[in-house]
Amino acid sequence: MPYIIDGHNLIPKLPGLSLRDPNDEMRLVERLQRYCARRNTRVEVYFDRAAPGHAGRRRFGAVTAVFVREGRTADQAIAARVRKLGKQARNWVVVSSDHEVQQAARWAGARVVDSQAFAAALGAPSSAAAGEEKPAALSDEELDEWLRLFGGEGAGEE
Repeated sequence: MPYIIDGHNLIPKLPGLSLRDPNDEMRLVERLQRYCARRNTRVEVYFDRAAPGHAGRRRFGAVTAVFVREGRTADQAIAARVRKLGKQARNWVVVSSDHEVQQAARWAGARVVDSQAFAAALGAPSSAAAGEEKPAALSDEELDEWLRLFGGEGAGEE
């Protein structure tokens, strides 16, 4: 399922990110790119207060960042986006802790995930990676045995 994310609402919930950081938006986009790669999904992330001349949509792989022009909020843009999706909104997940955004998303039929819950999922490794264990290091004796079996020189040989 694709996601619509209230970017400035999510940033403070993520360790290592801060709204005071001038690069906070791009740092979030980078994390979302990794998330999309792990989950094979796509994201639209909305940010308020675009710098003059920088409003609009920008693609970063599976992540589309929407920089909302001054005079309008990301909340308004997200509400308009889910309304525009119509019946397709039920195939989307909206991530925000803002109650008005959540209400607009639910009204349109989209699923809603609180920013704090999504932040936990964003930081968690995929289930495949979480279940993987690093192989144990071989002792010199085990290494010698493997090398003997496969025709190499022993670890203790010079």
